[in-house]
Amino acid sequence: MTVDPKPGRRSIRLKGYDYSQAGGYFITTCTTNRTHLFGEVVNGEMRLSEYGEAVRDVWHELPMHYPHVILDAFVIMPDHVHGIIVLTNDIAWANSVRAGLKPAPTIHGLPEIVRGFKTFSARRINECRRAAGFGV
Repeated sequence: MTVDPKPGRRSIRLKGYDYSQAGGYFITTCTTNRTHLFGEVVNGEMRLSEYGEAVRDVWHELPMHYPHVILDAFVIMPDHVHGIIVLTNDIAWANSVRAGLKPAPTIHGLPEIVRGFKTFSARRINECRRAAGFGV
């Protein structure tokens, strides 16, 4: 039996689905306690904070860490991020889209990529805050 580390939170993952399969995936990730860290909406326009800019930069750097990833639409809101990540099983093709990258030996699945995005973002934000740890 698996214990849910966050009781009350419902997973929308498909049971038994292989999230390393090629395709487009819509992701959403939220800040801890839905804290407004990434900026604010002013007159209908999102104005990124320093932390929001750090998250934006990390998003755009993902293909450097995961060469089989192609990024699509992406939006940062005050307390969460939405994005579309396209996975391809053909690293050579993905690299032809972004010349100069060397193929990685492993094709990572979506859970590892999202975990990396959250970890890299937390580290970058903590550098801005001059704080240790990973919590954001």
